[in-house]
Amino acid sequence: MNATMLLIFDALLLASIIGLAWAALASADARRSVILFIAFGLLLAVAWGRLLAPDVALAEAAIGAGLTGALLLAALQWQPRKTADTTNSEQPTHTLLETGFRWLVTLLCAALAGMLAWSLTQIDAGTAKDALANAVAANIDASGVSNPVTAVLLNFRAYDTLLELAVLLTAVLGIFALGPAQAGYRIAGPVFSSLTRWLTPLLILTAGYLLWVGAHAPGGAFQAGATLAAAGVVLRLAGRDQIGLPRGNALRIALGAGVGMFLLVGLALFALGRPFLGYPPAWAGALILLIETAAMLAIAATLVSAFIGGQPTEEKTRC
Repeated sequence: MNATMLLIFDALLLASIIGLAWAALASADARRSVILFIAFGLLLAVAWGRLLAPDVALAEAAIGAGLTGALLLAALQWQPRKTADTTNSEQPTHTLLETGFRWLVTLLCAALAGMLAWSLTQIDAGTAKDALANAVAANIDASGVSNPVTAVLLNFRAYDTLLELAVLLTAVLGIFALGPAQAGYRIAGPVFSSLTRWLTPLLILTAGYLLWVGAHAPGGAFQAGATLAAAGVVLRLAGRDQIGLPRGNALRIALGAGVGMFLLVGLALFALGRPFLGYPPAWAGALILLIETAAMLAIAATLVSAFIGGQPTEEKTRC
């Protein structure tokens, strides 16, 4: 593909992303907005792939578009539908305060976009824009992995990933505070049930592959966790009571596994006289895989718990 075709493709992709974002925000129908948001997320994943960031593209497609869209649709399921009044053709009116607030938010978003654009031009104009990439490349052999993204997230900037997992743990505690999980869906028909039987094992195998390959190729705990959670979401949509989510203390262990394994490894290294999360080069690869495995389980359990909307309860198996 020549440069002209790539330029046309990029322009169409950019216009589509902006158009879908505007349509999702401007739509008065919440369900239509969610569908547009999912399409927006998929195009955004394509854009990340075009920017040669496959790790971010995988995360955007799995979490940003797929599971987030499923969460929004599940939330809308419990919202009452607005019925159109055919006898009243009056359009909804907005007060002066509401109109002013809309314009204020629009101006603030435009100002934020301008600041980000200015920051991007300043970064491109700098002479040390490749300093981080060069630093990662110079120390990649000591990281225990050959994928620079995994090296940064799980070694060089492991504190950031630890805090991200802590945020997820805090979020799921808030979800559990809402009470028991929502009632499940009715049993799906034969077509979707048959699809579930082969799709669920495929998602589980894909999650294991993404976890393993993350050491040297795009993948890792977040992508694997989202894919594993997708298996639970599919089972839930099919009306299954058993969706792979443990109960009781086993669920609590799974939810805290990511943060717990990070802290356990960090404290063990600290006790051995090394910095907190300062992996020895000879052990770095094995320790990263151990942490990512625990993180995958925690992310999957958190996302499935968010989808069912509360703390799971013991349910009787349907006949």
